[in-house]
Amino acid sequence: MSVPVFEEFEPAADCGCPGCARQRRDLALGLPVRAGGHPAAHGARRALVLVTAAGVVLGGGGTGVAASVDTADFTDSAGSAGPVDTPWPGPETPQGGRGPLHGAPGPGADPAPDTVPTTSQIATGTLRETTRAEIINRAKQWVSAQVPYSMEKYWSDGYRQDCSGYISMAWNLRSNEWTGSLDRFAERIDRTELQPGDILLFHNPANPTRGSHVTIFGGWTDYTHTSYTAYEQTKPRTRKQATPMAYWENSDRYVAYRYKGVVSGGTGGGAQPTETAPYPGAGKFGPGANNADVTRLGQLLVERGGKKFYSKGPGPRWGEADRRATQAFQLAQGWKGKEADGLPGPQTWKLLVTGGGKDIGGSSGSGGPSTNATGFPGRGSFRPGQSNAYVEKLGKQLVKRGFGKHYLSGPGPRWTEADRRNVEAFQRAQGWRGAAADGYPGPETWRRLFR
Repeated sequence: MSVPVFEEFEPAADCGCPGCARQRRDLALGLPVRAGGHPAAHGARRALVLVTAAGVVLGGGGTGVAASVDTADFTDSAGSAGPVDTPWPGPETPQGGRGPLHGAPGPGADPAPDTVPTTSQIATGTLRETTRAEIINRAKQWVSAQVPYSMEKYWSDGYRQDCSGYISMAWNLRSNEWTGSLDRFAERIDRTELQPGDILLFHNPANPTRGSHVTIFGGWTDYTHTSYTAYEQTKPRTRKQATPMAYWENSDRYVAYRYKGVVSGGTGGGAQPTETAPYPGAGKFGPGANNADVTRLGQLLVERGGKKFYSKGPGPRWGEADRRATQAFQLAQGWKGKEADGLPGPQTWKLLVTGGGKDIGGSSGSGGPSTNATGFPGRGSFRPGQSNAYVEKLGKQLVKRGFGKHYLSGPGPRWTEADRRNVEAFQRAQGWRGAAADGYPGPETWRRLFR
């Protein structure tokens, strides 16, 4: 009897039949534990079995037809064989596996690495430094380009077109990562510490095919902190939209992380990235207005001494409290008449978002040192990248009052995350929460600290 001839074919990657779905699930479960695979599946290996037509039994030398695949080998995404413990795991997860950047590097780009950076390499500078604004701007590029979602394709910049490839691109990593490895490039933070450029990550190690996802945090949508602007790569294409904290599904399982390479972009609750800085237009404010810009205006006014005008909120609906607080801020700048009508124009908005001008009550903003040694110098003195005598004075007073535990050295004149966390601890000790305890000193924080 002749041996049947079998023709091998490769089904489409997104084939939805039960057999292909099961194969993809088994493939993910076959990942080694170190790469996020299921512990129960560790050591299991696939075997290639050729089954003849019903009732046909192979005879003679047919026993050599069925052969098991060598468990020391696998086929990687490029189709070449390699050892199981290669730095780039061969079996890819449904959201894409770890791998080098795709294609030839562009001019001035670093060549694709031969291995994934180790923890020690990450700590010694393998990571590219970046700012929060740069992370958000890179994320916007894919949103503008409407990059289609794909687990197999790569965009022109070399990054895989799925959720973890999107984060790898936004963080400017030297490789394509997956949800089971992104945490190696970041530090875990509390959700209350989230700032633009951080991520919310859900990795399901029991079954990476079920729910694993990651989004970029773009900023809170309003003062309630119940939803945020999410940048994400999902079907059918890259999108930016308001999303409930932390996500539509598996919300309680998402973990907040901050990229270890963030520099000079701030880690506190100060100014939002450049996307929220431009003046939104006069039409966003005034009677009948109801939008996030009104909320943002109120928050900025509260920071500058306008809390007394709000019995509740601030919120998205324009009210008399917003008008009176805005007018008080305008009058503090010495403006009169139409310049102090209680409706924010471009100059009012610019001073508020940059920390410039004078606070409500007359204390200086970022325009220079105050003649009063203990007077509040303005919020502009306490922002990422600032270096002045006020920061050091603040730090020393925090230590004196018993709120200096986050300093590993100093305090010094340059504003750091340690300063913000110590200020936050002091604010919480006053019983303040939310925006009132963001770690950035306002007039009342300063008054209580130095009284």
